[in-house]
Amino acid sequence: MARGMSRRRSWQLRIAVLVVAVGWTGGLVLPDAGQAAPQYGLPFAGDPGPSTWYVAQWYGNTEWAYRNWPDLYSAGQGFHFGIDFAAPCGTPVHAVGDGVVFAVDGPYGAAPHNLVIDLGDGYLVLFGHLRERAPVSVGQRVTRGEVVAYSGDPAGPSCDRASHLHLEIRRTGMAVAVDPVPLIAANWRAAEIGAHTDGTRFELDYVNPSRWQVPEDQPDVRFGAGILNTFSPAWPPK
Repeated sequence: MARGMSRRRSWQLRIAVLVVAVGWTGGLVLPDAGQAAPQYGLPFAGDPGPSTWYVAQWYGNTEWAYRNWPDLYSAGQGFHFGIDFAAPCGTPVHAVGDGVVFAVDGPYGAAPHNLVIDLGDGYLVLFGHLRERAPVSVGQRVTRGEVVAYSGDPAGPSCDRASHLHLEIRRTGMAVAVDPVPLIAANWRAAEIGAHTDGTRFELDYVNPSRWQVPEDQPDVRFGAGILNTFSPAWPPK
């Protein structure tokens, strides 16, 4: 028994040293029974930065979603149900995993163009606000890292509003959106430079102030179900 406890403490110590050495990256998942490691890649090549790409708004309980859910997110339980990656218009968008094209400009929003790839493991990835129709066809097989589209802007080809890529990961067909952060291996700390500005932080519910306050702890969104963020009182207030 003592030997088993010693081995367990040794393993825990190695984990602690690893955490201290690398810091929080969002891409590091410690061994945990029942928890799958991140499996997908990022939609952009190269390092994040002000002139390349970065996270402009997280999935989930964001201030922007709280302020605007009656107009923009009522179908998605009031939450922002994807990650917005700021990127110049025309930035190549890469498949995050191997899969089959499920829809091109399907009925899933994120205008002016969108693309859905079935990843073959119960998950699908949606890329929205594309600059042009994706140069792939329904049923076509794609591989992780392959260029499948180009980033755009909700304003259309003019790209004069807020150029970015909207990325969703869904399951149960397309009926449920899930938090992409635990499923994508990334240095999220380096990528989140735009996610601490007004409107992009997480809304604080004073009744339950620790809930839904970090990127990797956001609930599934079931389209058409009840609103999750009818917080009162909350900060910032509407």
